[in-house]
Amino acid sequence: MRLHKGWIQECRQCVSPHFNARPNNEVSLLVIHNISLPAGQFGLPYIDQLFQGCLDVQADESFCDLQGLEVSAHFLIRRDGELVQYVSCDDRAWHAGISTFEGRTGCNDFAIGIELEGTDTTDYTDAQYERLKQLTLALFDAYPMLNRNLIVGHSDIAPGRKTDPGESFDWDRYRASLDEA
Repeated sequence: MRLHKGWIQECRQCVSPHFNARPNNEVSLLVIHNISLPAGQFGLPYIDQLFQGCLDVQADESFCDLQGLEVSAHFLIRRDGELVQYVSCDDRAWHAGISTFEGRTGCNDFAIGIELEGTDTTDYTDAQYERLKQLTLALFDAYPMLNRNLIVGHSDIAPGRKTDPGESFDWDRYRASLDEA
């Protein structure tokens, strides 16, 4: 798996309009998130629609708060391991919101956002951990400032506001897979 101009060629590309230029071209943080739409339901088209700005908010009553929301991530890893890319890694996706890492605010400026299809309390799949490992290693190769110490959960950069990737994410398993590679 390799990046070309910020894009992974070996994945489904589903381009989002919700991005802009990074202020300094720096990529020095990976942020792990989770998402499911509706909550706890998987394999549906709504995540792509949300990130593309075309979600029918009437499709489910829980979507009413998403009206007009402009949000994206660089990647989504579905339950079966499918990798979807929405924004070039060279650009700023809108995934972290109000956030701080090591005294720096606005993590979107320097972070890559990876969404895992899941919830805080649903175990992630073997296929997701494998794809996440492959993606992380490809990102390490492409962006030399990144390393295993610069990987956080959304909850780490937005404490009290966000809880993902949640208690179900096995950080030890993930980090060990990077060491074994």
